[in-house]
Amino acid sequence: MDAFYASVEQRDRPELRGRPVIVGADPKGRGVVAAASYEARRYGVRSAMPIGRAARLCPHAAFIRPDMEKYGRVSAEIMAILDTFSPLVEAVSVDEAFIDLTGTDGLHGGPLQAVRRIKARIVERTRLTASAGLATNRFVAKVASELEKPDGLVVVPAGHEASFLAPLEIERIWGVGKVMAAELRSLGVTTIGQLQAYPRQALVRRFGRHGESLHELAFGRDESPVEPFAPAKSMGAENTFAVDCRDAGTLATTLREQAERVGRELRGEHLAAARITLKLRFADFRTVTRAWTGEPTQDGLEIYRRATALLDREHVTEPIRLIGLSSSSFQPEATGQLPLLDAAAVRRERLARATDALARRFGEDTIVPAALAQKRPRRRGAPGEADTV
Repeated sequence: MDAFYASVEQRDRPELRGRPVIVGADPKGRGVVAAASYEARRYGVRSAMPIGRAARLCPHAAFIRPDMEKYGRVSAEIMAILDTFSPLVEAVSVDEAFIDLTGTDGLHGGPLQAVRRIKARIVERTRLTASAGLATNRFVAKVASELEKPDGLVVVPAGHEASFLAPLEIERIWGVGKVMAAELRSLGVTTIGQLQAYPRQALVRRFGRHGESLHELAFGRDESPVEPFAPAKSMGAENTFAVDCRDAGTLATTLREQAERVGRELRGEHLAAARITLKLRFADFRTVTRAWTGEPTQDGLEIYRRATALLDREHVTEPIRLIGLSSSSFQPEATGQLPLLDAAAVRRERLARATDALARRFGEDTIVPAALAQKRPRRRGAPGEADTV
């Protein structure tokens, strides 16, 4: 979808049409931009940008707090439209999805005609525009969908993947962020075409298995399937502090709250996580992550202990702007050895399930750990706000 949150607000509020619209945190606060309309993007405003910087770049914009419930309803309408064109639809976010149109020619007259019908139906039903990429695999289709926004449609014919990608910057490749891009540039590689010309074995020696992936993607080779019911790869929570935090007690309490939230979500999905990752962002926006892998757990206290162990190893002396934790490497619940070795863990799991039931019936703040009892209740934040999930 094109500037999804901002476009929904412009659709529902006629006075915002044609104006720069920024959806996110309070412009006087310390959160980030969740979405920016194309009018705001002309001033350099982008998603995930600090909201204060967005306000300086475009002070005359309309700043809107996110309404995630409304965006979720619109998203459900859009996904329902996709479901009528193929049973293979993989939603990757609230405003983006892959759809496999293989074998649907008899129903929709060929993939290109189907994509045009999808775009038209989205406009008809929601009065919003979408951009699409049509290609032989997920990676190339994703890249194509980004090139002619808004309301774009880019088709990459079979056999033309490498030539299509060649002039594009290396950041278009999945897995190439700022650090990887800097390393590739140090090798003289700035475009995907230059990466295509770089020896495969040299990439493998430099980057290991990731080097193999880079080489394959540079030529537009991607065999990953569209997975309609793909499980979550991680669950996490993070908080941006209103004022940079130096207090160890506040950091610990924040982590405990996040750990309880993540544990509850894991139990709700009947999963246990073997890997816990701590994320710290400092006042200068430098960000570090540290991870610990062990026995799978869905226990909030155990998640908290692992996260604080990672925090203690950092010996943090600088003020913290953001702290967060995430869980990954999922397994079905009740696997691993921890329940056999730790009777207290078994008791905590039973207690957690009882409190989960109370929380579902009476609200999340019905029962909380004593360490959090003195905290003022806070609403779960939406993307772009302090206290985000």
